[in-house]
Amino acid sequence: MSDDWRDWEQFGPRRQAKDGIKARSTRGEIGETWWSQRFIAALKEVADAGRLTRGRSYARSGQVMDLRVQPGAVTAKVQGSRPRPYEVLIRLTPFTDVEWARAEAALADQALFLAALLAGEMPRDVEQAFAAAGLSLFPSRRNELRSECSCPDPVNPCKHVAATYYILAEAFDADPFLVLTWRGRARHDLLARLRELRAAQPVEEDEAVESVDAEPDAARTAVEAPAPADFWRAGAEMASLTFSPRAPAVPDAVLRQLGPLPPEAGGPEADRALAEAYAVFTRAAELRAFD
Repeated sequence: MSDDWRDWEQFGPRRQAKDGIKARSTRGEIGETWWSQRFIAALKEVADAGRLTRGRSYARSGQVMDLRVQPGAVTAKVQGSRPRPYEVLIRLTPFTDVEWARAEAALADQALFLAALLAGEMPRDVEQAFAAAGLSLFPSRRNELRSECSCPDPVNPCKHVAATYYILAEAFDADPFLVLTWRGRARHDLLARLRELRAAQPVEEDEAVESVDAEPDAARTAVEAPAPADFWRAGAEMASLTFSPRAPAVPDAVLRQLGPLPPEAGGPEADRALAEAYAVFTRAAELRAFD
């Protein structure tokens, strides 16, 4: 409270940022997906609760501008009470090429990981894959996140850094590949490498083609024609099949990755309408799957 009062006495109330990024969340916690919530949980381990609260207020009022995610560094500008926005820098050590090679090998072992990433989602068990490679995708130690701000507040992280964290979490909601970019691997490079590793994996024995020199076994190769009367009836084997349909964590992930629609295509109103439609389609698909 005293820090805020000094800001008011010396510089006046905070100014409204021009072209600021306003958090989508208007109340409660920020972060829709499990991966952004995991990041916020890591943040709470290292930041003062009071500054997080004020940082959340800054994020919701659109004080953060020009957020950029690069390997090892997140930069942003945050409008405070002074005319010139504060410069924020958040560092996280990127993985080395050797470390990424281990992580990619672990990810390539599971076809579902590649399928989820192609769909714009962070696989639920991705942390286990990184752990198997001896790595932690999200910050796990207090000294892993290193932040700087040009404001006069001596406490770190300050509210400007905290606001950047929250806007970053929502950016992770929209594009989980930003988490991987921060750790040093761009989307295109990672997907290309995973496809390459999947293609190079050996074919399982039961999928291997038999030698052309072997005599065909008529009893094995014969195909029994189904009885017409039973064609549309479920056999006993159906009872052993189980299905676990699961909706995507972010129904409109593709829309978010494409970015805002231009005015000639409908602008923000069309964005909102499409996002609502994707949510409706997702709920309808879930009801149909469990009906």
